[in-house]
Amino acid sequence: MILDHLTIGYRHKPVAGPLDGTLEANRLVCLIGSNGLGKSTLLRTLAGLQPALAGRVVFSTEGSEHDCTNLSAEARARLFSVVLTEKPDVLNLTAREVVAMGRMPYTGFFGKLKKEDDDLINRAMELTGTLIFASRDLSTLSDGERQKVMIARAIAQQTPVMLLDEPTAFLDYESKHATMALLRTIAHDMSKLVLVSTHDLDIARRYADRFITIDNGLKDTVPNT
Repeated sequence: MILDHLTIGYRHKPVAGPLDGTLEANRLVCLIGSNGLGKSTLLRTLAGLQPALAGRVVFSTEGSEHDCTNLSAEARARLFSVVLTEKPDVLNLTAREVVAMGRMPYTGFFGKLKKEDDDLINRAMELTGTLIFASRDLSTLSDGERQKVMIARAIAQQTPVMLLDEPTAFLDYESKHATMALLRTIAHDMSKLVLVSTHDLDIARRYADRFITIDNGLKDTVPNT
């Protein structure tokens, strides 16, 4: 994935940019830095949840180059899955039903799940340890359990890029380690780019392949000890 003079912000008020750089697959990349630099804004822009102010994001897959600025929502959902810090706005859905929503880019909102979809959903829940509460309503789960469900949904979406904003924020120490280890495994074993914003530097340091920050551009960095 290539960031080409990307400027991010809100209503023509830049937060950061221009940002230039290349992010490779098979990597767990941690986006670090102080609040206000634009980490969440960058992830939301990449996910298509808000428009870029300038520049573009280019993604190459299977010999094709995609300018993500011009992609439809459905096409973007096949490239980028996202897990944000906000609690999911879903009511009266079980954990499994939420994970199954990750298949919507391929089935449509009212599409019927095929066996291969069910298999992918089950595999995602096995990886995240969420099968044990698959039938429980999402609202009854703890913050940590809910976060795992959202990661399972992102896995089930089968995108080459996963974007996660503070995925360990609500987890206990042991679960933080387990989550970062899982994300590293996903990046390496599934050939994905996993881009994570985090403040948990002591834990991220053990699992990340690369650290980047937004500081007068997109730059490689080393977390402070």
